[in-house]
Amino acid sequence: MTLTNPRAERVKAIRALGRRSARLRAGKFVVDGPQGVREVLRFAPHTVLELYVESGARHDDLVGAADDAGIPVHDCDAAVMAALVDTQHPQGVVAVCRPMDVPIDDALAADDGFVVVLAHVRDPGNAGTVIRGADAAGARAVLISDASVDLYNPKVVRSTAGSLWHLPIAIGGEVAALVTACQGRGRRVLAADGAGSTLLPDADLRSPHAWLMGNEAWGLDETTRSLADDVVRVPIHGHAESLNLAMAATVCMYASAAELTDKSPV
Repeated sequence: MTLTNPRAERVKAIRALGRRSARLRAGKFVVDGPQGVREVLRFAPHTVLELYVESGARHDDLVGAADDAGIPVHDCDAAVMAALVDTQHPQGVVAVCRPMDVPIDDALAADDGFVVVLAHVRDPGNAGTVIRGADAAGARAVLISDASVDLYNPKVVRSTAGSLWHLPIAIGGEVAALVTACQGRGRRVLAADGAGSTLLPDADLRSPHAWLMGNEAWGLDETTRSLADDVVRVPIHGHAESLNLAMAATVCMYASAAELTDKSPV
């Protein structure tokens, strides 16, 4: 049966998951679009509660994967699909999922490589892009402070492009507690900040470490920087005043990847 009523209660309930308060009450979030849906079905199908597919959309592979995992699949028309999500141009498939974050201790279980700590990062696109970059650069985990944007914000989920399910992510806790947790596991904490006295090429990236990334507008304050073992800045060779958070984070993480693997970051 095809769902055709965009005002149906189940449709309203899913649309409401765009709000953090509704997500917290329901213990659910929405994955919108084939890339994210494909990755959650591949890497964490146990977290998928149901799938909604627009009639005529070419997502047979996703429907097949959901069927194989015993996940309910609902056919719907374009009006219902548009009502399910807040995107201007829905891509014809939506998954309703359980949260997939892990406890901090589990996220820090690996004792090698590097992890990323997001401190007071508020922009959903930046947060998602850093998670995507962390995945690409081979980070062991991402930790997100409780003053940062909600991991399950639809814009965060979309901007991770599926990386949300590729590495452990822990949410919650004050920045100081996250830093202490990293240091307690033998990781040096490197604060990425334009006020750093150590240039990125001179930073010690061969031993296990954690990158501490700050807010888009004001970076890391002095108190937060003082928690770190070193404060590192990315060299600016041209006339740009600075790099934005996602760009700076990607440069730092790929520098770590190059040092830890003895490979070029390119």
